[in-house]
Amino acid sequence: MLTSRKALALAALLASAAPALAQDRVLTFNTNASDPAPRQMFETLAADFMAEHPEIRVEINTFDHEGFKTAIRNFLTADPPDLITWFAGNRMKPFVDAGQLMDISDVWAAEGVGENLASAESSVTFDGKQWGMPYSYYQWGVYYNRDAYEAAGIAEPATDWDGFLANCETFQAAGIDCLTTGSKALWPVAGLFDYLSLRTNGYDWHMQLTNGEIPWTDDSVRAVFAEMGRIAPFITANHAAIDWQDAVALMVQGRAAHYVMGNFAVAAFRDGGMTDDNLGFMSFPTINADIPRAEEAPTETVHIPAGARNPDDAKLFLTYLARANVQTKMNDMLGQLPVNSEASVGDDPFLQAGFEMLSTAEGGIAQFFDRDAPAEMAKAGMEGFQEFLVRPERLDQILDRLERQRQRIYATAQ
Repeated sequence: MLTSRKALALAALLASAAPALAQDRVLTFNTNASDPAPRQMFETLAADFMAEHPEIRVEINTFDHEGFKTAIRNFLTADPPDLITWFAGNRMKPFVDAGQLMDISDVWAAEGVGENLASAESSVTFDGKQWGMPYSYYQWGVYYNRDAYEAAGIAEPATDWDGFLANCETFQAAGIDCLTTGSKALWPVAGLFDYLSLRTNGYDWHMQLTNGEIPWTDDSVRAVFAEMGRIAPFITANHAAIDWQDAVALMVQGRAAHYVMGNFAVAAFRDGGMTDDNLGFMSFPTINADIPRAEEAPTETVHIPAGARNPDDAKLFLTYLARANVQTKMNDMLGQLPVNSEASVGDDPFLQAGFEMLSTAEGGIAQFFDRDAPAEMAKAGMEGFQEFLVRPERLDQILDRLERQRQRIYATAQ
């Protein structure tokens, strides 16, 4: 049964679309889904929506993924469509600040929307308003090799940071890298930094840092690097010279025990010969038990441009997009996770583990350092993380450099 407030919100939303019934009801939808699977998914989504709303025609314009990043700045100004794909977090904030995206808080207030998407609400909320509709994400976390545990004589992974580091000493004594990564392309170490940040200072602090509100020379930042310094001796020694796939091989061979990585790596683990019997997954260990558990899950979203010609039907589309059965079907096609907590996932144990972990993350969902921070700051930050893991004695120089970058980059962005 609808609550009074939500029933009114939904009725208002539907009523607002009624005057357009006799008009030519077209929704133009610009997407960056140029790869086969997401392209097919969006075409199916549009067809299913039109079957339910035959009076509305959805016209999809598909852009190359990289070209979309440039095109979006042009069409949001010159010729706004009714719907666009984009990303949650600080990636969308410049468009919100510029008044180019529509406030869709009324869609979120409708029955079955906001409460079922609560895990991702913070990632699309600025100034208390919602600016996008999340439909898919994938988890990051700690993947581990059970055979390496058996070889080192360790029964189970530790869920707290001190216990995890104690196990690292045992792995090191057994000649096994406790943690592996391949940071040649920089981004893999951002996942490690993000989790150390989220577990040390919490989601809100992490968002303030990536939004340029906290000096990199602050003691709270040093606290994150202090934890990174504790794990550094147990990371694969030549990580800066290898790619992320090379580190996968170390896990597959049992020469490394853990890997902080996104769920897309499961296919590489399986291709290397690991099975569901010896590949494990867990949330990143707790560092400060007083901080609500936040997770990392790059989230895909759909938005309504402020200049949309058919905003009422665009809101109906987003209401449809938020439904559990719709997100279940979409993510079955993508091999990713639905955001709606009432949706379901397939039999894959890593998708199931990720769905449970993200759906119960009370602390918030971070997007990833290179989505949460401006591109130039993200690059400088990831260079600093890699340098620190190789040369921890250069911490002061690294933080001073990042602070100078922060003052320049965010001042320019104002």
